[in-house]
Formats: sequence, structure tokens, C-alpha cells
Amino acid sequence: MAARAYWQGQIRLALVSIPVEIYSATKSGARISFNQIHEPSGKRISYEKVVPGIGPVDRDEIIKGYEVSKGNYVLLDDEEIEAVKIESKRTLELVQFVDACEIDPLYFEKPYYVVPNDELAEEAFIVLREALRKSKKVALGQLSVRGSEKLVAIKPCGKGLLLETLRYANEVRQGQSFFDDIGNAKPKKELLDLANTLIEQKSAPFDAGEFEDHYVEALRKLIDKKAKSKSKKAIIEDVDEPEAADGSNVIDLMAALKKSVGKEQPKKTTRRKKSA
Repeated sequence: MAARAYWQGQIRLALVSIPVEIYSATKSGARISFNQIHEPSGKRISYEKVVPGIGPVDRDEIIKGYEVSKGNYVLLDDEEIEAVKIESKRTLELVQFVDACEIDPLYFEKPYYVVPNDELAEEAFIVLREALRKSKKVALGQLSVRGSEKLVAIKPCGKGLLLETLRYANEVRQGQSFFDDIGNAKPKKELLDLANTLIEQKSAPFDAGEFEDHYVEALRKLIDKKAKSKSKKAIIEDVDEPEAADGSNVIDLMAALKKSVGKEQPKKTTRRKKSA
């Protein structure tokens, strides 16, 4: 099944407009989700809207409310909310260019692929891509889609472009308040050297294919096994427990690091083609 475009329109840089299509770079079906089922009948459970002390209510009696204080709501009907929605625009204006390192990873939210809409758009698309690559800059703009406005960053990605939605400043918690109680002590040089040696031994080029979600895989196997058995009985399988500590709550950090360094063998690195 062909992927459906998340957005179609044009990227505008000054007087240049580039028709593009934007596609989600992630797959929503990769994770397992569950429904709640009524065990005796095997049917899916549905939910009805109820008000405490009143009981079930009709759908046309329900409106949206924003809690301004405990139990106090500002009520808004659909027409009021629709009136303030941002009009979906077919133009994404590039308004600023920044160094990629200037954007804290905390702000990145979701990735999308950007491709030219047709052959006529390719030339301008390639010029923008290569200009970003040469300048080592990331383009910023605001994308109006589905009634909301998203801050986005665009950068080269192979032969195409990668658009990433960004969180706004008021959506990100500053970490300093969480780190205030951490002491200012400097680590001992020998401990630091051992830790660095361990990091070097375990260093290798990043390859997402080297990792898998063991929980999802175990769930899939369990679901397949139970589907084939057609049994309602629970299937419980033993899970390997991590090695128990040797009874002491006091960790000899030096000994642990030395033991770890001795266990680890340097990873073989293979030459990989440079990606954008």
C-alpha cells in the first residue's frame, strides 16, 4: 500500500517556491496495542460517557472544558474552537537558518521525509538540499496543518530532505532543577581513565538494526503461541533474571571497572558509506 502524504504544498525561500510532499518517517504499527475484552463473551468492551451522580449522558450534551482550577472549567463549544484554529496553508516559509548543533535534542519531536512533488520541482529542491549541506545549516519554519501550527526544522537526508517537528519552548522542562542536588566533586583520574577505556572498547558505528525491542518480540511470540494453541489458559514462561549481586550494597567502583574492562573486547568496526 502506497504511503499517504502527511502534507502537500510548497517550501518557499524568498521568491523561490518548491512543490513538495511530506511523509511520516516512522511506522505506527511497529508496536503492539491491546483492546479490553469481556472474557466470558470474548467481545470488545465499549465505553459510555457518564457523569458522577447523574449517570449516562447523550453525546450532544458533551462540550470541551479546560480546568483553570480544581473542579472549575472554562467551557468551549466546537464552533469557538474552530474559530481560533490556524488555517491550513500550502506554503512552508523558511524564515531562519541555524547551525544544527544549536538545537537541543530535547526539542526534536517527530521526523518526516520531504520529496519534490514532480520532476519540475527537482532542480530547485536539489539546490536547497545542497545549499543546506554546504552551509551545514538547518532551515526553520512553521507548518500549518490540521488546525495547528508546528515549528519545524529541515536538513539534508541522502537525496532528500528530513523535516523534524520541534517542541515549543514552553513544552520543554529545563533540566537544571532536576540536577541541582548533584555534587560538584571531580572523579579520580584512574577511575575516569578506566571508564574511558571501557567506552572505547564498546564504541562502534551506530546501526539501529543492531537493536531490537525484546519486549515486543516476546509479546509477538506469546500471541502467536496462544493463537495456535486456541487455549484460554495463561502461558507463563520463565524469564532469565540478571545476575544477583554478591550480597554487598557497597560497590567497589575501581574493581567493577577493572573487571568490566577485562571482559570487553574491542568491537570490530567496518567502513560505512557516509550518509547525509
